[in-house]
Amino acid sequence: MTTLKIHNIETAPEASKALLEKSQKAYGMIPGLHGVLASSPQLLDAYQTLHELFTNTSFNEEELTVVWQAINVEHACHYCVPAHTGIAKMMKVDDTITEALRNETPLASPKLEALRTMALTIVRNRGNATQADLDTFYAAGYGEQQVLEIILGLSQKVISNYTNHIANTPVDAAFKSFAWSKDKA
Repeated sequence: MTTLKIHNIETAPEASKALLEKSQKAYGMIPGLHGVLASSPQLLDAYQTLHELFTNTSFNEEELTVVWQAINVEHACHYCVPAHTGIAKMMKVDDTITEALRNETPLASPKLEALRTMALTIVRNRGNATQADLDTFYAAGYGEQQVLEIILGLSQKVISNYTNHIANTPVDAAFKSFAWSKDKA
């Protein structure tokens, strides 16, 4: 098991202090992931920027959740699955969507299931999608913009999921009740 340092505002490199203050203000706490990312001010800045950009895409709260959680579950992120379960609750996403994502069962909405399928296609095939994959996605009501926005969300999730694997970031107290592991899903 590996671990990396989890910084707070006092222990963080100077260039990360304002970024952690931004996290504190936004979330009322410094998420453990942000504390780990603070060791690299550039990575913390990139993560925060990607998060802001992704949340301002054409996706609504349910769609954001589908992209985030499909990738979190595929990457088996012990930290992000519970965190995004709590975030989905705060965003008032229906619990049945969250549970289907956590348990890798089909989503009731064909459109959301098409979104999950495309996100997983992109992840599993390292960005390679066939024209048939794209046509199926487009037939569900999405377009080229949303394909590219999935890649943006994936960029954010690679930073968080991979960092949490290496750091073995403890799940924040606010999300412990949503604990998850792939082998128990």
